[in-house]
Amino acid sequence: MAASSQGAAAVALRPPLPSGNGSDAGVAAEAGNPKTDVDRFRHRVDEYISKADELEQKVNEVVEYYANRKQPNNSKGNSGGKDKEKKKPGNSGSNNSGNKLIDGSRKEAVCTKRMQELMRQFGTILKQITQHKWARPFMNPVDVKGLGLDDYYEVIKKPMDFGTIKNQMEAKDGSGYKNVREIYADVRLVFTNAMTYNDDRSDIHVMAKTLLDKFEEKWLQLLPKVVEEEARQKEDEAQALANMQIAREAAYAKMARDTNSELDELNVHLEELRKLVIQKCRKMSAEEKRKLGVGLSALSPEDLNKALEIIAEDNPSFQTTGEVVDVDMDAQSEITLWKVKFFVKGALELQAKNCASKADDNLKRKKEICDALAKTARKRNKKLSSL
Repeated sequence: MAASSQGAAAVALRPPLPSGNGSDAGVAAEAGNPKTDVDRFRHRVDEYISKADELEQKVNEVVEYYANRKQPNNSKGNSGGKDKEKKKPGNSGSNNSGNKLIDGSRKEAVCTKRMQELMRQFGTILKQITQHKWARPFMNPVDVKGLGLDDYYEVIKKPMDFGTIKNQMEAKDGSGYKNVREIYADVRLVFTNAMTYNDDRSDIHVMAKTLLDKFEEKWLQLLPKVVEEEARQKEDEAQALANMQIAREAAYAKMARDTNSELDELNVHLEELRKLVIQKCRKMSAEEKRKLGVGLSALSPEDLNKALEIIAEDNPSFQTTGEVVDVDMDAQSEITLWKVKFFVKGALELQAKNCASKADDNLKRKKEICDALAKTARKRNKKLSSL
């Protein structure tokens, strides 16, 4: 009996010799309790499936991270990453990133201390302004109701006073000012609100403008320190962000390496389990070998080559090259036969599924063509009837 496929070597199958074992039952254990063996194998398979699902999630997470990574300066970043991996991609990278994070925390503490010093200096300026004899009208919120200022909130969208500023500067719950410029903006707002609502010639307007000029003069003396500190903060923030990115990169690189190692280990366990299951299989009957030959003949060229490779794995002397490949079923080990049978069964099932899918597509395409022709005919008939 011979089976040939276009693009693959023809396979000459030697008929199997008659066997006393005519049973066509499924896989059974040669020794021991078959049910116990099956339960044990099933339990291990469930464990491996669970592990595979876990590793799949990790793989997807790593793939998503690298897919969403920013592209600018990618070539430089990649070359640097490769050099690091060649040296010591494991502990050294994580230690370096950890040290950088600690340094970042220290810098943040120093930065906060410097900003607090600036706010203290600003507080001195504010104290000088509020102690001026003309500052009294601006110390508390405007008594809108008492003064009958019905349109005040229509003109002034954000009321402000020095009492409110002081309370926010002293706030301990995290709702206070974060930097000097926030306080500066509110102090200016106190005076600009007064100047906006009151006439240019009114006392309040004149007092507000005078105090604002004095305040701006003192602010200009502090401004260089503020600008310097803001530049340092911006640089520190950029460095902190870079350190976080490095730590994140190292974490995902480690996850990728660990996941790859775990996948290799899982593949080894699966291969061991597969061999163990096959070793427990009973001897294949002559009828089963005949059916296996028929199945090999029905394979596609690509799958047929894969089946021959499986035979060659366990039989180094087996030749897979040449126009005709001679396959003696009785010369193959039971392990090889069962391996080939499992492969052939899966390949034929997939082949049948693909054929069914292709047939459905062809039917769908034919239906679309028929519908289009019918639609064209209806339009032609309608046009003829209108003549």
